[in-house]
Amino acid sequence: MTTTPTALTPDEAGARLDELTVIDVRTPGEYASGHLPGAHNVPLDRLGEAVPALRSAAARADLLMVCASGNRSAQACAALAEEGIPAANLTGGTSGWVQHGLEVRRPAGADVARPAWAMERQVRLAAGSLVLTGLLAGRRWPAARLLSAGIAGGLVFSALTDTCGMARVLAKLPYNRAGAPDLSATLAALRD
Repeated sequence: MTTTPTALTPDEAGARLDELTVIDVRTPGEYASGHLPGAHNVPLDRLGEAVPALRSAAARADLLMVCASGNRSAQACAALAEEGIPAANLTGGTSGWVQHGLEVRRPAGADVARPAWAMERQVRLAAGSLVLTGLLAGRRWPAARLLSAGIAGGLVFSALTDTCGMARVLAKLPYNRAGAPDLSATLAALRD
């Protein structure tokens, strides 16, 4: 095992893929839409449960944390650093990986015709829809404008704290849990 850098570009990660343990922190639905070869799915909202297994995996090989764009995986790296577990972040996430022409895999039986939307896109749709609903309903019921104000305040808070409560809620929807691999099996594989 080498010293873990804080970030790897897609080309750097691709060259070292055989010596890395790749952890994809997206929702199972996003993971099923295409992930790095050999990646294990440990959704960000379940990372705390995975700390012992990730500590064991990090003792054998460098960890590479991956998400769609690099934001959630950066949060995962920070959370693991607090636990004393070094991990690198994939710069640009799976989007950057695909843009570099590198291979992605899908679980057997994954619905490639309707891949899950990236979480950031789901948040934009939900936030925009709620703001628009609050403004339109506010024309008839002025108090409904509070919905728009609440969403706007939540977005500001999200930006200031680099967290996203809406993404946490959306990650629990059945659409984002479809085809979820058994986390306990994933954790057992990481411990071995």
